[in-house]
Amino acid sequence: MEQEKLLAINNLSIEFGNGNDVFKAVNNLSFTVSKGETVGIVGESGSGKSVSSLSIMRLLAEPPAKISSGEIIFQSAEKGEINICKMDQENLRSIRGKEIAMIFQEPMTSLNPVLTCGYQVAEAILQHHKISKKEAKVKVLQLFDEVQLPRPEQMFDAYPHQLSGGQKQRVMIAMAISNNPSLLIADEPTTALDVTVQKTILELLKSLQQKHKMGMIFITHDLGVISEIADKIVVMYRGNVVEYGSVNDILKNPQHPYTKGLLACRPNMDYRLRNLPTVADFMKNDSEGNIVSTEKDLHKTLASEIIPENEIVAERAKLYQQEALLKVEDLKTWFPIKKGFFRKTVDYVKAVNNVSFEVFPGETLGLVGESGCGKSTLGRTILRLIEPTSGKVFFRGKNVAELGHEEMRLMRKDLQIVFQDPYSSLNPKMTIGDAILEPMEVHNIYQNKAERKEKVLELLEKVGLQKSHYNRYPHEFSGGQRQRICIARTLSLNPKFIICDESVSALDVSVQAQVLNLLNQLKREFGFTYIFISHDLSVVKFMSDRMIVMSKGEIEEIGFPEEIYKNPKSEYTKRLINAIPKV
Repeated sequence: MEQEKLLAINNLSIEFGNGNDVFKAVNNLSFTVSKGETVGIVGESGSGKSVSSLSIMRLLAEPPAKISSGEIIFQSAEKGEINICKMDQENLRSIRGKEIAMIFQEPMTSLNPVLTCGYQVAEAILQHHKISKKEAKVKVLQLFDEVQLPRPEQMFDAYPHQLSGGQKQRVMIAMAISNNPSLLIADEPTTALDVTVQKTILELLKSLQQKHKMGMIFITHDLGVISEIADKIVVMYRGNVVEYGSVNDILKNPQHPYTKGLLACRPNMDYRLRNLPTVADFMKNDSEGNIVSTEKDLHKTLASEIIPENEIVAERAKLYQQEALLKVEDLKTWFPIKKGFFRKTVDYVKAVNNVSFEVFPGETLGLVGESGCGKSTLGRTILRLIEPTSGKVFFRGKNVAELGHEEMRLMRKDLQIVFQDPYSSLNPKMTIGDAILEPMEVHNIYQNKAERKEKVLELLEKVGLQKSHYNRYPHEFSGGQRQRICIARTLSLNPKFIICDESVSALDVSVQAQVLNLLNQLKREFGFTYIFISHDLSVVKFMSDRMIVMSKGEIEEIGFPEEIYKNPKSEYTKRLINAIPKV
């Protein structure tokens, strides 16, 4: 029996700008959503997926945005069949948040930081129902219990900054379902979350959908996530639908080269690849912007990149007969918990506790664990960006923890870090050329500014950017390009050892693949040694020669990635592995 249609988008086109300066963000989009059905919209940043979802609730700023053609037909429980494109603002407000609700990508920016979480959810209820504040609070507490938030009473009075990322997302979900909508739009609701938190959020959304019989549109750049939750998939590229059909049909037998590329660039847990295939391996654009397929077969392309077992063994034998470049011994980084009028220390947060390991020249040591496990604190403590409580860190035989200010400043030339957020790592008022050149000036590398500028131009090309980008500013680049700029800045000092701290976690899977390949290429070319920090076990497995699993400030296990994946020793590691989406 065919499900009842809830939403039909017919030939929808959306433009930005006016006159001769018009950009078409969405072009002739068509798909349907039935009651109880989940439609996944997948594509890279700029594909038009979020613009499409915002248009359903008419949340795009009009102007500069404009729905130039098409219709959005919604089956309203109260108003019957309506065309959202033709509704006035008063009528739109009556269905927004009530019949159609949305979960936004970043809960911290979606929640008001000066209002309690409970108040914000209650406000959404009071907007559409004539009930008392006391009754609204009872409803909010029920919702918090339904979305599995611990201690609902405390959460009601808590502010957003007091909650973890997963908890904030649950508050957003509670707000979205507070008025029992018939259509829920989830825009990248798990992108920045740990795989374990992501898994629980996906399971929660599925259970809530079944309970409330909602239709759902789930937007993401990750086909692995889509495979866990969707019934149908819309694949978008540069505003156009390039593939549309059931999850099984598209994931098992993708027809469009773009879909093949998205599937190929996800790191695989079953074998080790020399390079991750990218979208560019399967398609390119001709001079008129039309898609041209390279006719590459997905499975053959992946098979050609698999590293033979004997090569891995030989590489490791060579790697581990060297003397360690970095030695960490009984490292502790504790943060005091202070209470009372006199701020007396009553306990400690043991962010890093009795951690010991070695890193060898030319090795990539992966560091994996959930948020709060201590992996980023460990990386920053090694570099003395956070001072250790006790323990030793030896780099080339010198104890970094005992170096004076001037000695440490000189040592930083060899010890570098690539941070998670490239935008906040770059000065928005400084051109990217000057940002890359600045560390060379600080450490007095090369004779003069002309020589340094020449080096910057060389580095821009090395990381896949153009010399002409030198005088541009960070806001003029995409997330992946900004991360390449940060890598170029790191390379400017010719470091021996680099810590990559969640350096690809916020990137599209296709851009992530390009950056991971770049890091590996630079490692082969310059002999870099990496500590690669991530919450994503599949990414760590692709990058690492060995890996450490951390939990609650301590090492759970350490070993070769494939051995940990096939035979995890701790329950914690098993949970991390089971949470990875499988296409």
